[in-house]
Amino acid sequence: MNLFRATAVVLALTTGLLALPAQAQEVMRQNVSGDPLYTADAPPGYAMVGDLLIARPLLIGATLIGAAVFIVGLPFSALGGNVEASADALIGQPGREAFVRCLGCTISGYNKQDYYQR
Repeated sequence: MNLFRATAVVLALTTGLLALPAQAQEVMRQNVSGDPLYTADAPPGYAMVGDLLIARPLLIGATLIGAAVFIVGLPFSALGGNVEASADALIGQPGREAFVRCLGCTISGYNKQDYYQR
């Protein structure tokens, strides 16, 4: 009896796991309309999880490392006259990507007017 029950459980789990890719593909087919505005405003859940767990910590680290490199290179960029450009490249861009971009979105920026019009 235990062998039968164990076999049934393994068969049910295997069947369920084999059906997951087909269900995920169907969900993706329904959610993607081809409209870039829709895909930017409603990213899928896996994109949000990956963004939260992988991309954001890396971008915050890049911002901190960029700030340290900017401070070290500040005398040289001041002599060259490009302090603003180096600050934007080393601190501004990673900081905007880390803190302004919506979770899971690929387009950076936040438009308050568009948010309140919905």
